[in-house]
Amino acid sequence: MSILQATNLYSYYGKSPVIQDVSFNMEEGEIVSVLGRNGVGKTTLLKTIMGLTDNATGGLMFNGQDILNKRTSERAKLGIGYIPQGREVIPRFTVRENIVMGTYARTDGNRNIPEYLFEMFPILRDFLNRRGGDLSGGQQQQLAIARALAMDPEILILDEPTEGIQPNVVKEIEEAIVHLNRDRGISIIIVEQNIPFARKASDRFVVMDKGKIVVTGMKEELTDDVVERHLTF
Repeated sequence: MSILQATNLYSYYGKSPVIQDVSFNMEEGEIVSVLGRNGVGKTTLLKTIMGLTDNATGGLMFNGQDILNKRTSERAKLGIGYIPQGREVIPRFTVRENIVMGTYARTDGNRNIPEYLFEMFPILRDFLNRRGGDLSGGQQQQLAIARALAMDPEILILDEPTEGIQPNVVKEIEEAIVHLNRDRGISIIIVEQNIPFARKASDRFVVMDKGKIVVTGMKEELTDDVVERHLTF
């Protein structure tokens, strides 16, 4: 069953189209990796799904519902969680306050922090009363993921979640992403530069160049030739 579908999608900053004629279909329960060199529109694609660009045209369906003209907050309440590049935790808020913020996108009024978040990222329990700005980069990424999960999303969108993070925490975050998908049934879209991880974890991939999708396929089709032609610098 399709959970997210884009059809002839264009997205603009001002009058300039950054995303051009993008079409893809994501099935429920999949991990989809969005790949490409720097500056080709990957982050803009994620922002377009969240309604964070100046304007978008074409088709964008989530669970069979047209969301193209919905506000970002409305999309979140429908079940789309987003962890942006740079994490954007609130530095003066405690870890607890940052996570509880995520619950305000829930429609059932539940403000409790799900226990499994602390099982996945034990350090967050230890640091519940520490300010978000005092955490390391890797700990802030774990906090940003926990905040998005606190809203109980159906789909999670992650923009380079392991960028600039110490290797031991990278492994924890990668394992958490696979766990969320395989064991908790959350569909995931991830912008990722780590090709081995994309090959291991993804069900399918899209490669972008100059604002367009130039290659798409199942993970087995992410060949060395595709990497050489579209992803090497």
